Amino acid sequence: METTGTVRRRTAERKRATLERLATERDVWVATAHPDHGPHQVPLWFLWDGRAVWVCTGATSVTARNVREEPRVRLALPDTSDVVLLQGEAECFPAHEVPVATADAYTGKFGWDPRTEEDPFLYIRVPPRTIRAWRGEPELRGRVIMREGVWLE
Repeated sequence: METTGTVRRRTAERKRATLERLATERDVWVATAHPDHGPHQVPLWFLWDGRAVWVCTGATSVTARNVREEPRVRLALPDTSDVVLLQGEAECFPAHEVPVATADAYTGKFGWDPRTEEDPFLYIRVPPRTIRAWRGEPELRGRVIMREGVWLE
């Protein structure tokens, strides 16, 4: 990997930048796997509620099927020069069971309410257990900024 002149940020700076991106960005890559069908990766809109990432997908989608069978997932923000990777276990909420405040915040962010769709949708909540963040080679060391659900300082 070629260095880009990036100055190595401290863990607290990486945490601040990660939280800012989680609060403002729209898309996340969601990687799931099924024991019989293998890996699957798809970009979805996401909402960060301060403790977890929420995505929404069709209730019969490959992503929905996979997280029901194997809840361990990996999420990645879509910037390879400013990497943020999250890992956690997915919790599934049919649209009629999602907390109203979460569904309303999702609708407010995207201008679309999955609860009003004819076909059923599934909200997926992923509280991160591990978060890695880095910008280039100088930050590869110490890239873990959350471990076991606890932010590192």
